[in-house]
Amino acid sequence: MSNSNVVLVTGVSSGIGRATAMKFAERGCQVFGTVRSTATAQPIAGVEMIQMDIRDEASVQRGIGEIISRADRIDVLVNSAGVTLLGATEETSIAEAQSLFDTNVLGLLRTTQAVLPRMRAQRSGRIVNVSSVLGLLPAPYMGLYSASKHAVEGMSETLDHEVRKFGIRVVLVEPSFTRTNLDANAPPTTSKISDYDDERELVLRAVQKNVRNAPEPDGVANTIVEAALGSWRMRRTPAGQASVLSKLRRFMPAGPVDASLRKAFGLS
Repeated sequence: MSNSNVVLVTGVSSGIGRATAMKFAERGCQVFGTVRSTATAQPIAGVEMIQMDIRDEASVQRGIGEIISRADRIDVLVNSAGVTLLGATEETSIAEAQSLFDTNVLGLLRTTQAVLPRMRAQRSGRIVNVSSVLGLLPAPYMGLYSASKHAVEGMSETLDHEVRKFGIRVVLVEPSFTRTNLDANAPPTTSKISDYDDERELVLRAVQKNVRNAPEPDGVANTIVEAALGSWRMRRTPAGQASVLSKLRRFMPAGPVDASLRKAFGLS
């Protein structure tokens, strides 16, 4: 792909999405970034802001329609918008699980379905879905978030088989902890069950420590840009912890992986 392609990045208000939009703009792409409100969004040089709520079908259709009317094509979609949740699986309400899946899975599905007709018509395109190493690994006290990323992985791999005949490819980018507000401020479940208090607190401290020591989102953004503009590869993990965890999952016996995971989350 050339660097003059039209790129859409969801969730550019902060974190990975914002850093990614900036990187594409620096590469000379025509970049559109989605925010829930253009009135309050902080501008990004070289990025055109589009008001879009990925939880709302009508909003998504309007936003994609606006981009196509301005640029006449969409070459790259980066699905980076997402939310997280911290709490035991038993503590997670159905409403909380539905809300999380509505953003992380159905939001991704809405934007993907909205851009595919244009990509099929132009017989080219790249869809980059920002997953997580927790799409490969379990995540104690982040079970529904992990489940949503497992769903993203399965949908992405399947979609790639369905659309490649149109010249479209799908890519997964799987970061680990990143120094963003999303990771630092994971909202807790509303319900609390006292039997989980001790371990939940240990996990919360471990997550906060990992985020404090994590790299800035620039490294993930660079990986996303390469996934979008470089040669196709189904999975890409940023250098560092994400790459190590991915290799552990694929090549190490289950016992050491289990022990390493519990240690990372502060569990004995």
